[in-house]
Amino acid sequence: MQTKPWGAFLYRDYRVLWATLVSSAIVLWMRVLGTAQWILDETGSAYLVGLIGVVQLVVQIPVTLWAGTLADRMDRKRLMTLAHGATAITLLSIGILNWQGLLTPTLIYLGIAITAGTHMLASPARSALIPIVIPQKDLLLAASTDTASQNASAIAGPLLFAFVAVMTDLTLVFMLGGLIALASAVLPTFIRVTGIAESENDKQSSQLKQTIDGFRYVSKHPILPGLFLLDIGITAASFYREILPVLALGLFAGGASATGMLGAANSTGAILGSFLALLLVGYRAKGMLVLYASFAYGFILFGFGTVNSLWLGMLMIGLLGATDAVTVAVRHTTVMLTTPDKMRGRAFALMILAAQTANNIGTIWVGAWVGTIGAGNTMVLGGIISITATALIWGLWKPIREFRSD
Repeated sequence: MQTKPWGAFLYRDYRVLWATLVSSAIVLWMRVLGTAQWILDETGSAYLVGLIGVVQLVVQIPVTLWAGTLADRMDRKRLMTLAHGATAITLLSIGILNWQGLLTPTLIYLGIAITAGTHMLASPARSALIPIVIPQKDLLLAASTDTASQNASAIAGPLLFAFVAVMTDLTLVFMLGGLIALASAVLPTFIRVTGIAESENDKQSSQLKQTIDGFRYVSKHPILPGLFLLDIGITAASFYREILPVLALGLFAGGASATGMLGAANSTGAILGSFLALLLVGYRAKGMLVLYASFAYGFILFGFGTVNSLWLGMLMIGLLGATDAVTVAVRHTTVMLTTPDKMRGRAFALMILAAQTANNIGTIWVGAWVGTIGAGNTMVLGGIISITATALIWGLWKPIREFRSD
């Protein structure tokens, strides 16, 4: 029987999880853009805006590890509700403080730290629930739908922010974000399946021991370390999203409009790539699929680094978004298929941690090399490293080559 691309929505509990994902993703963009804009408006300092990344990184590393352990230790639905509820309270508080003229940069950074942490608390819990509400045969459908929805939210969230900020002010941006987060907190209560991990034998262990056990499990897993290292190797050498203005200027001598067009093309490509992953649900060699997509990503980086037309650049960066979306969907699916329920929260937390760390390293790497050898050469270098990393994983990680879904 042919699987329908919209098949994940046939499952009631997945529809609730999907609504939670979309609403929380929009809140994320409202919070990120709203706080950055407030700091820039109040201080005029790009350095203080950049400090947001430092605050988030410091908070997210320990919180992500803790979140994975909590997702395997307590009711995942309750954890999501508490996390999104804390986000709602924080954003509403920021909105009220701004309305009263009492908001300060210190309070904004505190709000950023809290909301960055609560966002990471909810992510492993939600991901760990997917294999419970979706049968194995449709897990790639769910992962691809999630990826497409997150990329669509990356378009809708900034548009909603821009509309509200222009029509009113940042106070309403924070208040609206808080109200949407409140909806995200309520939604998990409508999920019918149990939110508690299947095995509770190690609940008497300390959270630290459970976290270490998660590290040990993933390190001994035949497939996951290779997939995580592949993601780190490629992303750390080529992560471009955070410095699109630099690439727009260096590659196409463009300004804000070129940056916006490249960003829109990348998100559109990622959505289309997610739909491609939906069409590949029946392809059993999931390990080879992620390797093929990774090779394609590396070769497309060559094209992106050598074109001098903005329109061709938009095509290239759209293809980069598409191939990346395929690898993300397959990586998520592999974690769900190969990890027992009792370890799933910690496995997802480590996957998220690897991705977030690679993103931050990649931003630093690409930014440094652009200033040294130019934007085009940096993308070509990223292509060489990406292809080399993929070839190494292909040759050294036999379980990835041989991995087949049922």
